[in-house]
Amino acid sequence: MIRLIITRVLWSIPLLWVVSALTFVFISVVPGNAAQVILGGDASAAQMSSLRDQLGLNQPPVTQYWHWLDRAVHGNLGTSLVTGQSVVSFLGSRLTVSLTLIIGGTLVAALLGVLLGVSAATRGGMLGHLVEVGAIIGLAVPNFWLGLLLIELFAVTLPIFPATGFVPFGQSPAQWAMSLVLPVLAVAAVGTTIIAVQARDSMLDVLQRDFVRVLEANGIPRRSVLYRHAMRNAAIPVVTVIGVTFVGLLGASVLVESVFALPGLGSGLTTATSQHDIPVIQGAVLYFTLVVVAVNLLVDVAYGLLNPRVRLS
Repeated sequence: MIRLIITRVLWSIPLLWVVSALTFVFISVVPGNAAQVILGGDASAAQMSSLRDQLGLNQPPVTQYWHWLDRAVHGNLGTSLVTGQSVVSFLGSRLTVSLTLIIGGTLVAALLGVLLGVSAATRGGMLGHLVEVGAIIGLAVPNFWLGLLLIELFAVTLPIFPATGFVPFGQSPAQWAMSLVLPVLAVAAVGTTIIAVQARDSMLDVLQRDFVRVLEANGIPRRSVLYRHAMRNAAIPVVTVIGVTFVGLLGASVLVESVFALPGLGSGLTTATSQHDIPVIQGAVLYFTLVVVAVNLLVDVAYGLLNPRVRLS
């Protein structure tokens, strides 16, 4: 288990380098630059050249990337080309908002998905068909459209929750929770259906195995067989799907944050991309990659806890 963790951490180093290099290449080939955003379209060629030189944009792309990489290795992600703010401080507060949204959405999707999936496997009937139909609908409905629908229903027609905005937890825990209800539901919808289908299929597969029949034949109560033995074995593929769902919500959060005007990492990345703010884009992509690496590592650890064979390797 320890060897697995060390291997994953070591492999994350070249992964971070490759992602950062590819991101810089993609930014370099996109037309436009931060100097045009700052000065506007009426700036003279001399003004544009002077500002580009001041921002370091006249240097060759390889030189620009090397300077960024050298600073990043030492924990310095630079400053925003547009605002002059430290990238670490700018993204730090936004990362908290995004993680709150994504973790909340993953927890809701996992709880509802496992509950629906296990219930569908053990009871069957109409609930099993509803899970199947819900999975198709959930995959077909975009998160941002669902977010707009939730705003229309529960913020405009029935003014229960705020339509947009984010309230820090330290300012008001109650308003913080209220501001997250609709965004969390919007990002959790697709994950709930996917996890429900996986939990149902895994549970059905485990319930057909020989050890379940042996336990029931020995007089072990049905409830104990289900929740102490069957669910533990069925949980292994479900944990993997939950990890994949978390990673998928990173992408969904970009649009959902824009719909609900949340000051998260996704909305910050969207703004930085439109402004060609290279340090902010590089920093945001780096943060996203680190989150993905951390989630995959946690999934591996959870897999090892559920599967003793992995734990001993």
